[in-house]
Amino acid sequence: MSAILTPVGLLLIILAGYLFKRFGLFGQKDYRVLQTAEFNIVLPGAIVYSFATNPHDISLLLISVFVFLFAFIPIVFIFLATRKRNVTDRAFLMLNGAGFNLGCFSFPVVQSFWGAGAVVPAAMFDIGNCVMVAAGTNVLTQQLLHIQPGKTLAEQHAGSVPTLPYEKPKDRDAKRLARRALLRTIGKSFFGSVPFDTYLLMIALTVAHLKIPDWIASITQPLSGANALVSMLMVGMLMDLPQSKHDVKEVMAVIAWRIPFSVAFALISWFLLPFSASIRAVMVICALAPIAIFSTLFTDKVLGNAKLAGFSLAITAMISLVMMAFAHALMGV
Repeated sequence: MSAILTPVGLLLIILAGYLFKRFGLFGQKDYRVLQTAEFNIVLPGAIVYSFATNPHDISLLLISVFVFLFAFIPIVFIFLATRKRNVTDRAFLMLNGAGFNLGCFSFPVVQSFWGAGAVVPAAMFDIGNCVMVAAGTNVLTQQLLHIQPGKTLAEQHAGSVPTLPYEKPKDRDAKRLARRALLRTIGKSFFGSVPFDTYLLMIALTVAHLKIPDWIASITQPLSGANALVSMLMVGMLMDLPQSKHDVKEVMAVIAWRIPFSVAFALISWFLLPFSASIRAVMVICALAPIAIFSTLFTDKVLGNAKLAGFSLAITAMISLVMMAFAHALMGV
């Protein structure tokens, strides 16, 4: 029963955040306070606590390689399949159509299914996922659609074109400056992400066989416990119901992209990957996860409005809950 109650509780927290905003207890932009806390304090603390309290086998980093592909491949397919749509719709689908919500949704679910030890392969799953959702997806979307970092599409007067205007540098100096700007953007996106930096540090400590002191685990334990609450409350605060038929179509398009890929990756994890049944079972559940919490952050930065991304996350979370429960019953692990 607890296996079902845990994700249901997460959905109720989303609902509470939404209702508090609707009744004026939270302001329209208050979610950004929790957004800052979640990505810079709470989620990094939860990552540290996971590594500090569970032994992480470095050989399981092979999971991260597979999951990087799971998070990368859908972006390419969406980009190619939407080449006739406008850049705003393409950016929304690319930012929300791939990646997995693990630390805030799947971790509590797998722990309720199989205990604290299940968080270890889930964390390895999240390392590969984090490379994309914490920075890679945003960088790839910006580069493929020629979106200028630091400005919303409205500020760049996107219009109805499939990609923003871009003139390729021709002389040597201009090409060199363009490469430097690209490397600077990529570096800032990756190393400016506190969760990504935290994972890099934890991997380095694991490779070096250095144990995280118990006092650090004690300090980060409250952050780990607050992770699900803060992230789901933030989603509820930023989400809003679709305002038009176009918004409904966009949400349905996200779902239409995510479900086939999620099921395909779950089947690959269970039937093809070279791990034990217990590890493959955790990977199946993680592959069925909803939209990543980072998607709301980057949608906010690129589109200037994360409300539809928050609603999409809530809807995919409900769908994921059903699929996870069904997959758990089928696997019987």
